[in-house]
Amino acid sequence: MFSGVERTIDLPITEEQLAAWEGGTLIQEAMPQLSADEREFVMTGVTAEEWEKEFGSDEEDQIHERKGRLGNV
Repeated sequence: MFSGVERTIDLPITEEQLAAWEGGTLIQEAMPQLSADEREFVMTGVTAEEWEKEFGSDEEDQIHERKGRLGNV
């Protein structure tokens, strides 16, 4: 949570899935129906919007990486 705002999201997970993850199962195995953004929220409380605002999007990262390889930073 970067914004200091507490957020909640209704997600389609069961108590058993939550217990499996809390017990050490990888989240993508315990909750395979969730998207990467939803899994990030469960783990960190950070929404996709907050992540993009703080770090930029994956697309922006890829553009900067390509420019760096080309020497156009």
